[in-house]
Amino acid sequence: MKAYVYGPNGPAITEVEKPVAKGTQVLVKVRACGLNRADLGMTKGHVHGAAGGVGTVLGMEWAGEVADLGPNASGVKVGDRIMGSGGAAFAEYALADHGRLFRNRLKEFGADLAVDSSDPGWVDQVLKATNGEGVDLIVDQISGKVASQNLAATRVKGRIVNVGRLGGTRAEFNFDLHAARRISYIGVTFRTRTIEEIREIFDAVRKDIWGAVEARKLQLPIDRVFAFADIGKAFEHMEANRHLGKIVVTL
Repeated sequence: MKAYVYGPNGPAITEVEKPVAKGTQVLVKVRACGLNRADLGMTKGHVHGAAGGVGTVLGMEWAGEVADLGPNASGVKVGDRIMGSGGAAFAEYALADHGRLFRNRLKEFGADLAVDSSDPGWVDQVLKATNGEGVDLIVDQISGKVASQNLAATRVKGRIVNVGRLGGTRAEFNFDLHAARRISYIGVTFRTRTIEEIREIFDAVRKDIWGAVEARKLQLPIDRVFAFADIGKAFEHMEANRHLGKIVVTL
C-alpha cells in the first residue's frame, strides 16, 4: 500500500506492507487525514513520544471505514464510517485501538467571539467580553509567552488546560497571579497515557459532547483539502501559518 514515510532523504510517498489487525485493533481504510504540528516536526526527523525517525509512517489522525477487525475488537463492524487517532495515519490503511474511534464528520464551525492572541491587547478584549471576570476555561495550544497572559484572562477558580506548546516550552510564569486566582493548571498529552486511559477519554467524549457533534452544534473548520500525492504541499501550507482550521489530505 502507499504511505507517507520518513526516510533517509526525508519524507516521501512509498510502498509499504499493509498492516494486519491484531488483538483489539481495527484496520481502517483511510479516506482522509488531518495534519498536526507534531506531524510537521516528524517530517523533519524529530520524534514525538516514542514515534519518529527513519522508517516511520507519519500521521496521527484519519477518517475512513472499518476494513477488518482484530479477534478481540468490538463496538464497530466492517463497513462502519469512523474517525479517530493513532500512529501511521498517512497511508491507505491504518490501525487503531477499538477504544479510539468515533462515528461522524466535522465540516463547519461557529464562535461568539474571536480574539487573536498575537495581539498585545487580547487579554483586555477577553476581560471586556466577560465583564472583567475572565473565562472559565482556556485550552492552551501555545504556551511560551502567553502562559502568564492566560492567567490574566482566566477567572478566579478557572482552569487552564495545556495541550500544546507551539510558542515555546519555557517562559516566565506569574506564580502570584496563579495563586491569587486559584487557577487549576492542567497539563495533558497522550504520550504518557496507557491505552486503557485513552479508551476512558474517548468514552467520556462520547457521553459528554458527541451528541452535540452529531447535531452540528460543535463543528470544526476545514481550511484546505489536498490529494495524497500532494501531501508535501499540504505541509508547506501548514508551515506557512496562513491556515485556519484543519488541513486535510484525502486518499
